[in-house]
Order: sequence, then C-alpha cells, then structure tokens
Amino acid sequence: MKRILVTGGAGFLGSHLCERLLNEGNDVVCMDNYFTGSKSNIYHMIGSPHFERFRHDVTDPFKVEVDEIYNLACPASPPHYQYNAIKTMKTSVMGAINCLGAAKRVKARVFQASTSEVYGDPQVHPQPESYWGHVNPIGIRSCYDEGKRAAETLFTDYHRQNGVDIRIVRIFNTYGPRMNPDDGRVVSNFICQALRGEDITIYGDGQQTRSFCYVDDLIEGFIRLMGSDMTTPVNIGNPGEFTMLELAEKVLTKVGGKSKLTFQDLPGDDPKQRQPDISLAKEKLDWEPKISLDEGLDKTIEYFRTVV
Repeated sequence: MKRILVTGGAGFLGSHLCERLLNEGNDVVCMDNYFTGSKSNIYHMIGSPHFERFRHDVTDPFKVEVDEIYNLACPASPPHYQYNAIKTMKTSVMGAINCLGAAKRVKARVFQASTSEVYGDPQVHPQPESYWGHVNPIGIRSCYDEGKRAAETLFTDYHRQNGVDIRIVRIFNTYGPRMNPDDGRVVSNFICQALRGEDITIYGDGQQTRSFCYVDDLIEGFIRLMGSDMTTPVNIGNPGEFTMLELAEKVLTKVGGKSKLTFQDLPGDDPKQRQPDISLAKEKLDWEPKISLDEGLDKTIEYFRTVV
C-alpha cells in the first residue's frame, strides 16, 4: 500500500484517478480548493478509511508525508482558466514548485499533468513529444499554455538539479462522466446543448479537428507512466481524429431531438488541428486507448442525462 497525494483530486480527472488508486488498495489524500472541482465527484469515496481530503490551494506551500504525488491542480477549460488568467498561471507555476518541493523533502515520485496545449496551434501533425510547439505567449490562452510549459521546465530542472523523481504526461482532449456541464469543452457543450434541446454551437467552419480520449483509458495511461522509468514527457491521448462537425453529428444522432447547428467566430488562438503521436506510449508503456468514441460518448451521454 502506498500513500498518494492527488492535487485537484475533486476535479473531473482527479476524482477518477483517486477512485482508481483507492480501488488498487492505496491510501489516497485528495487536495482541492474546489474552484472547478466538486465534492459530488468524490462523495462516494469519503466513507473509506483509506481516503482523506482537505481543502487547500496548491499555490500555498504544504507538507505531506506521501510516497507519490500526482499534480492535477489547474483549471483546464478555456472559460475557467481565462476567468482569472493570473491565478491560472500561478496555479501552474507555484503549484509545480510546491509539489516539487514536497516531493524533494520526502523523496516522493511526482507526476505533472501537462497538456497538449504546450504544442499550441501546431505546425507539425500529429504532434510527437519532440515537437517544441507553436504557442502565442501573449494570447488569451497563454496563461494556461505557457503556465503548463513553465511547469514542465520546473519539473525537468528539479530532476536535473536536485534528482527529484519526475513523470510528465501531456494530456490530449479527454471526456467522460463527471465533466462539468458548464466547463465550455466541446464534448460537454455539444451533449448538454443537445439534451436541453438547444442549438449546437460550432466555432469557425467546424473543420478544425480534435482527438478524444475516454477518461478510463487516460487514467490507465497515468498509472502506467507513474510505474515506468520515463522522466521525459509522454503523450497520452487517442489518435483518432474527428472534425467538430463529425462530433456534433454523432452527438445529435445519439441524443436525438431537434437541435440544429449554428456557427460562430473561432476564438483567438484556437488550434486548427490536434492529434497525438502516441508511439512513445506504445513502446515504453505498452499503452494505447481501448474505448472508441462511440462507446465513450454513450457512457458520457448516460451520465449527463442524470445531471442536465
């Protein structure tokens, strides 16, 4: 049994990770300030003697006695991370420093949840880990993109300089139960609009692409990466690529109703393409996604029918 801290543990991904770690017989410590996380995501775990939670902001220093740290604390959808851009940047940078400091003190292995946004609006497709990215440092998304890039730098330098045992995952678009209905991400937007009978909002011409990974596949990738010896970033995502129009049509077919497609201007710095090269994850982690978009959407729609 390990004692494991998950920052952002009450969030969408954090709660699924806490659940997986708990089911594997670990003591799990969930830290969250509940800015985007929700107690409802972790309520079913609270009665376990191996689960504890505390309200804390990762930008403030903390001391924990743990074997592993997963740092998932950061708003991850544009409406949430743009709400307070300075706070978002501080969460990425100061959160990384505090997690790394805690890991250094107790000699814990520490995991950074980075993002495909480090690639920006990519000029290389699909994106391998060796690609340095094409990021606007002063755009409306920069607080998140550059914050995560800075966190990767901090993790790497703590490893080089202080010997801290690090893992870095670059997460590509992920979806599934416990997504916040109002988080502004495309899967939750489309499903919630369809369930409410509202028109589906497409930004731009709908030809921009994303690759969608179901949450269970992603968490499996987390566990395998944490158990590996990889100290350089690893892409975890589903390489299946779909346009926004294709996604909208799938959702409408599954939900039914009379929703129509409406088109609005594309937000600033919105990437036109996003698809992971997962060759490294396949080779080093023996990992690749198992759940198809159709199967994952069915599970996600079933969840949203209970909350919308």
